[in-house]
Order: sequence, then C-alpha cells, then structure tokens
Amino acid sequence: MQDPVTGSAHCTLVPYWKKVLNKTEFTALQLSERGGKLYCEDIGDKVKLSGKAVAYLEGNIYV
Repeated sequence: MQDPVTGSAHCTLVPYWKKVLNKTEFTALQLSERGGKLYCEDIGDKVKLSGKAVAYLEGNIYV
C-alpha cells in the first residue's frame, strides 16, 4: 500500500514556494486517489509538517 501523502516531497517543495511566494506557512492538498491534507511551515533549516496520520510501524535502531 502506498502512502496517501508524500511528506518527503513536501519537504522539498516548501522551501521552493517560500522563495516564490515570500510565505513561510502553507496548506497542501495531495490530490491522489486517497489524498490528504498537510499543514507545512518553513522554520529555517527545517520544514514542519502536520496533519492526520496513522501509525503503522514502530521500531528501534541501536548503533
């Protein structure tokens, strides 16, 4: 099953649209079949994404 919203793509799009529109906050709609809505904010060296999500996997990585 594929993710309904591609967060990684929005992480690259937000800085681009920040420069084009001179804004730091955006609401994004992914218009795929299952779709989704994201609230995006450029906070300097990071992009903050929020919206509804369902946890499907949890794990730990030990180094």
